Amino acid sequence: MQTTYYHNLIDLHAREIYPAAITIKEGKILSITKTDQPCANYILPGLIDAHIHIESSMLIPSEFARIAVKHGTVATISDPHEIANVCGIPGVEYMLDNAARVPFKFHFGAPSCVPATSFETSGAIIDAEGVNQLLKRDDIFYLSEMMNYPGVLMGDEQVLKKIAYAKDAGKPVDGHAPGLMGEKAHAYIAAGISTDHECFTREEAEDKLAAGMKILIREGSAAKNFEALIDLLPLHPDLMMFCCDDKHPDELLLHHINDHVKRALAKGIDIFTVLRAACVNPAVHYGMKVGLLREGDPADFIIIDHPDSFEILRTVIDGQIVYEQGQCFIDSVQQDAINAFDCRPKHLEEFAVPCTEKTLNIRVIEALDGQLITRTCMQTPRIENNLIVSDPQQDVLKMVVVNRYQQAPVAKAFIKNFGLHQGAIASTVAHDSHNIICVGCSDEEILMAVNALIECKGGIVVYDGQTTEVMPLPVAGLMSTLPAAEIGVQYAKLDAGAKALGSKLSAPFMTLSFMALLVIPQLKLSDLGLFDGERFEFVDLF
Repeated sequence: MQTTYYHNLIDLHAREIYPAAITIKEGKILSITKTDQPCANYILPGLIDAHIHIESSMLIPSEFARIAVKHGTVATISDPHEIANVCGIPGVEYMLDNAARVPFKFHFGAPSCVPATSFETSGAIIDAEGVNQLLKRDDIFYLSEMMNYPGVLMGDEQVLKKIAYAKDAGKPVDGHAPGLMGEKAHAYIAAGISTDHECFTREEAEDKLAAGMKILIREGSAAKNFEALIDLLPLHPDLMMFCCDDKHPDELLLHHINDHVKRALAKGIDIFTVLRAACVNPAVHYGMKVGLLREGDPADFIIIDHPDSFEILRTVIDGQIVYEQGQCFIDSVQQDAINAFDCRPKHLEEFAVPCTEKTLNIRVIEALDGQLITRTCMQTPRIENNLIVSDPQQDVLKMVVVNRYQQAPVAKAFIKNFGLHQGAIASTVAHDSHNIICVGCSDEEILMAVNALIECKGGIVVYDGQTTEVMPLPVAGLMSTLPAAEIGVQYAKLDAGAKALGSKLSAPFMTLSFMALLVIPQLKLSDLGLFDGERFEFVDLF
């Protein structure tokens, strides 16, 4: 059976827009013929997210796909290191198996940093031989972000082995080096690192582009770098891509890479340049099995009303209509959960921070809205009964990280800018080891939130001082098996609940989830203690 579409073709290869007849047979583009027939709508390649952690949507891959196609996304470059840090290689296999059950083009990588550092406790370890095992698979397309850039620069044997295995397999190596510039950045790139999605200033991106690195313009639920980097796209059209990195479910219901495209077009950037970043560059760089609207390509494309409005009317993958005018044609997939959780309920005294003779000032993590980086500030603490406690009036709140994999002491620190006036919020989405992370206005409230998560073995929670609202995430404490729309509504309710407690952060749970990510400076908290990401060592609270 063959089908012919008559639309205005946005031809990214010839850089032309013209009426065309596009004929599809057996899931591939059979022919493209210019016509004189006036057409109302426009046809173009499907959109690609060049770097995303599916787990951050709190949806298993099959449910993520059902929402992504609504926004014109046909494929992703997906790093499964979140579930890998919890469940190891079986976690990666879980993602691959579920993804294979839907007509969406997930391209997973081999996680390079499980655990992300040696300064935290994760649920698994994937060494160089484990990475090599994954890289040999046909459904693994690249080495995921090499977050351990100090290991690259210091010539760590395991790190260099992982990179060498990727090179031997002919697969790209993704980077992760926030703020790294100059000689160190160039040495990191020279080791074989091909991309970076962590640039948060134009100066940093320009430095890395000059050394031949490809830069991803990230706009997710927590990290928002679009405005800082988008003006570089017309200057480096072959070296830039779009990505979300992390996208929470409520926001995914609203938009995906189509939002990057709309915003870039609204700035007056040429449509062919914009779509090169959104479609062509990732497909070429990663050798993706995605069609780009050429004869012989897989029939992966979208139909929009007009470039000015960029409303998605239809999404087609391998010739199959997967979305059309509000309706998704991808069925939900029933999937059992996989998890790793061994943590008994906590007691109030485990959260206490005694005073010492040095308690004149304490180090406080300063969270920044829309950024994954933090700052360090010094603060005079609030003291009650010879204990340092949260100080909501000064917006200096206690934050704890609880090891979810084994019985261990609770790590404690203090954080600024969460803005809670009462209650506590907590999550087992805590990059990258995904221990329990919680911030609250009192030890009693922190205890209630933490124990609620221990009871359900993973999820997110809001405790307002009286009522506990929990969204369980049974898949590794990261994802739900429920439909996307249901999870989006649940998450939106908890997000609103956190803001009702006083938080002014645009995405309180997303920001919280990165406060244990040690490889992004400056000050963070792991289950083993307070950590300075610039000095790459533990530091004292006092």
